[in-house]
Amino acid sequence: MKASFFPYRLEFKQASGTSRGILKTKETWFIKIEDEHATGFGECGMFRGLSCDDRPDFESKLKWVCHHIDLGIEQLLIDLVDFPSIQFGIEMAFLDLLSDSSNVLFPSKFTSGKASIPINGLIWMGDEQFMKSQIRSKIDAGFDCLKIKIGAIDFDTELSLIKAIRKEYDVETIELRVDANGAFSPLEAMEKLKRLSEFNLHSIEQPIRQGQYDAMVELCAHTPLPIALDEELIGIHDVTKRSLLLQTINPQYIIIKPTLVGGFSGSQSWIDLAEKHSVDWWITSALESNIGLNAIAQWTYQLNVNRPQGLGTGALYTNNIEAPLRIDNGRLIYAPSENWTINF
Repeated sequence: MKASFFPYRLEFKQASGTSRGILKTKETWFIKIEDEHATGFGECGMFRGLSCDDRPDFESKLKWVCHHIDLGIEQLLIDLVDFPSIQFGIEMAFLDLLSDSSNVLFPSKFTSGKASIPINGLIWMGDEQFMKSQIRSKIDAGFDCLKIKIGAIDFDTELSLIKAIRKEYDVETIELRVDANGAFSPLEAMEKLKRLSEFNLHSIEQPIRQGQYDAMVELCAHTPLPIALDEELIGIHDVTKRSLLLQTINPQYIIIKPTLVGGFSGSQSWIDLAEKHSVDWWITSALESNIGLNAIAQWTYQLNVNRPQGLGTGALYTNNIEAPLRIDNGRLIYAPSENWTINF
């Protein structure tokens, strides 16, 4: 068995805004495992400024993995505990290597084209007109769940956008989620949550920056709007510490991004703990290419999810890997009759 890796820069079709800044490109790394019978691809989609493995030795660790691939998946996952995106990449690559059909990691009705996954339509931050056009486009495309990035433009303008949606579409027609990416300060957060709650929102992701535990405990205990922890989960690898976080903060939801929390095994750990503590959850991609998105989607389907998942990022890039993933009427579909084009 041998392994190699190489970097790849994904180019956004349109600059995409978050409270952490404007995204024009997204770095990622692909790992390839080969034996005499097959080849497997995985994606290590470390996210600059967000992933806990955004470290100077990231590529050195990838080289180490390639030189020690014969250790096998179980030992490598142990040795890579501080590098969750590499954990995910090698999980993906080993599954692909051993699969009967290339890029089908979890055979199911989803991969046979007989079932689909409900997803939310993602609305990026920008000026008012840009956000309005995105909202109209997603609704026209059949989405009945929208996730709106907030926290980068004037809050009253953001409220007016949400109010305009609610004026036309009630809560039974369109589910609205908002994602603040930690943009609110602890002092202002409760007041902003109260104002947002007037519009029958499903939830708000990470209203304040992660690591402010006392403030987050207070918010989750008294919020008028369900809170979903997102960035708060990053960098917590120990199961006991994960359990303590859920017990202490007691959020209404957690959002699980396999690239950021240690792949399928790390994600399953969070799911098991969330269900133990009666915390609901959903799965979201983290701007991976279609290689990573495909793996996340196939794994997510076999979890028997019902609520919309955050898996609608495959069409963001001009140079994505061509894959049989399609979005139709607010649902993610795998079209097995269509081909992959893995040509880097």
